[in-house]
Amino acid sequence: MPVILGIESSCDETSASVCVDGAILSNVIANQTIHEAYGGVVPELASRVHQQNIVPAVQQALLLAKVNKNDVDAVAFTRGPGLLGSLLVGVSFAKAFALAKNIPLIDINHMQAHVLAHFIGDNKPQFPFLCLTVSGGHTQIVLVKDYFDMEVIGQTLDDAAGEAMDKTSKILGLPYPGGPLIDKYARLGNPDKYRFPEPQIPGLDFSFSGLKTAILYFIRDNVALNPDFVQQNLNDICASVEKRIATILLNKLSKAAKEYGIKDIALAGGVSANTGLRLGLQALCEKNGWQSFIPKLEYCTDNAAMIAIAGYYKYLNGEFTNQDVAPLARMPL
Repeated sequence: MPVILGIESSCDETSASVCVDGAILSNVIANQTIHEAYGGVVPELASRVHQQNIVPAVQQALLLAKVNKNDVDAVAFTRGPGLLGSLLVGVSFAKAFALAKNIPLIDINHMQAHVLAHFIGDNKPQFPFLCLTVSGGHTQIVLVKDYFDMEVIGQTLDDAAGEAMDKTSKILGLPYPGGPLIDKYARLGNPDKYRFPEPQIPGLDFSFSGLKTAILYFIRDNVALNPDFVQQNLNDICASVEKRIATILLNKLSKAAKEYGIKDIALAGGVSANTGLRLGLQALCEKNGWQSFIPKLEYCTDNAAMIAIAGYYKYLNGEFTNQDVAPLARMPL
């Protein structure tokens, strides 16, 4: 009955989780509000706040799980990809904890962990399955053959879907983080009010740079005619942008499912918390007779539970790392 302590610090969430025999008993996430004033994550500030949050987060996770630190069998941590300064805090803490307790270290690929969040709880997809992994930094269609046998069969050629939402929120003058606000306003708007272009990219790859430019020019031109255009039409703009981003993602995902003959379809990453995308995936799967798998909201954004569950499966395989391990800002799947 292995006890795994999970540590996540790839961006601006400091998170700790305890997994006992494959069950998540705690998942503590400390958010950083300091970046709101800057309209985005400031890497140096993020790493400093991680240093303040890491010990309290781990203490709280152990307390909620009712697990003593001496009972931990291994420490799993995010090695990458992510912000190097942020990763360094989590990696350093994990190495120190493991060294002090003389227990194994388990390094985890952040993007693999997002996929493996689907193995928290009882409703698990069957191998092989497809996972659309979408966040502020990544947009990928992943063919998941086994726990750590994954192949990227489609990805963005430029910007990520989450970055497109973040850019849209800035154009609209929304405060950071803008993604949840676009989701909120979209629920009140007409998604068919405005039509934005869908990139014609061959194969299973994505592109969002052209869409961002189209949104920018659309807002610029309409504000030139009516300075109050955004305020008067905010809900409809958000709904229309959200629908276009969701359809771009789901059209490619549908194409991949048909090409590979796979019926278990999963969604992961921070953008998987978006209501329109979640509903769109469910509708797509119902239409085609596929099974949809979407994590609980707390496991969509960056969190240590996904690191802990990934660590659990690596622990079972005896896949450990050593004290020489270093964080990687870029880390292929």
